[in-house]
Amino acid sequence: MPLITVGVNHKTAPVAIRERVAFAPEKMIDALSSLVANKTANEAVIVSTCNRTELYCAVEEQEQVDNVIAWLADYHGLALSDLQQYCYTHLNDDSVRHVMRVASGLDSLILGEPQILGQVKSAYAVSQEGACIGPELESLFQRTFSVAKRVRTDTAIGENPVSIAFAAVSLAQRIFADIRKNTALLIGAGQTIELVARHLKENGIKRIIVANRTLTRAETLANELNAEAIMLGDIGDYLSQADIVISSTASQLPIIGKGMVERATSKRRHAPMLLIDIAVPRDIEPEVEEVNDAYLYTVDDLHSVIEENVRARQDAAKAAEQMIEEGLEAYRRILESRKVSELIVTFRQSAEAIKQAELEKALKSLEMGQSPEQALNKLAHGLMNKLIHAPTRYLRDAGADADQDALTIASNVLGIYQEKDN
Repeated sequence: MPLITVGVNHKTAPVAIRERVAFAPEKMIDALSSLVANKTANEAVIVSTCNRTELYCAVEEQEQVDNVIAWLADYHGLALSDLQQYCYTHLNDDSVRHVMRVASGLDSLILGEPQILGQVKSAYAVSQEGACIGPELESLFQRTFSVAKRVRTDTAIGENPVSIAFAAVSLAQRIFADIRKNTALLIGAGQTIELVARHLKENGIKRIIVANRTLTRAETLANELNAEAIMLGDIGDYLSQADIVISSTASQLPIIGKGMVERATSKRRHAPMLLIDIAVPRDIEPEVEEVNDAYLYTVDDLHSVIEENVRARQDAAKAAEQMIEEGLEAYRRILESRKVSELIVTFRQSAEAIKQAELEKALKSLEMGQSPEQALNKLAHGLMNKLIHAPTRYLRDAGADADQDALTIASNVLGIYQEKDN
């Protein structure tokens, strides 16, 4: 069954497009079911992060890739032509190689970032929960996870951890001479914000405020880092106290608007405020960049910070790419082995059917009064004729065509060996 990948990522599409094709976590199973239910794909896994939305599908025919793109556009209410200019596709081996590179962090905004493997595993688990994964993708993802683990273990790709969170904190350190004097407001309480908080804490930030829709989750993170916890609705009261604002939620609508920031900078007497929006869809209105003394950055703006970290990982990436190729070859062998297994099962089933048919004939002969010796002879003769019929016909055809290669193969398969002429 052909494997295809359809997606957009940070290399092919701006954040304005990526946020339009992002899938909300609570709607993921419904989306998968929609994709599979109408046979657009037989099996599917959807990975949706701030930097990419990718659909990994097993399909009947690889030409169905156009149908998958059309489904993605239709699901998000986009014109097909608007999506196609940003969309990429991979087929079969290229698709396998791509998902392995993604899971290993080789296709990430930050080369080697570790979070993506967890995100791919989560996407795989959601597809399992929605009963949208079958033998094709099951085999692919198990091999992918094995390769990604090897890349992490046997190369330096994961040394000196870097991530979107790390890049955000690095940017803050460039803007402010000494963040030990600053206050940071972190919006959200997921893994990315947790990493941001830990990086800030390690660098001696003076004060951290965590805002989240669920106060309990914010308090859990705040307690771990000796920070403060507030509700999203209280952000307006605390924004003016923040020198650094970093936001990463799953909200479908902006949380911070231009007016809110204008009021905050006025209270701050126009002391500079750094706002980093690493959410897709965006948490901070783009118009905020028009506010004096407010400096807004999105994930796309973090490229320059990230590029410095990428250079240190190039040698490790080369070794990792070789592991990907080895993983692809191992996956090919799995597929070929599975094909042989299926052939063996079919062959055995055919032989079993012949056996049962001949056995039933022998039993009927006994019931009709034929002697056991005659029945057994008839059974043996019938089995022999039926079992050698197809190989005999193949040998005759090969001989008529003077196909020596076919005759040699058949001899090896049947365990018979031709005497060579002197």
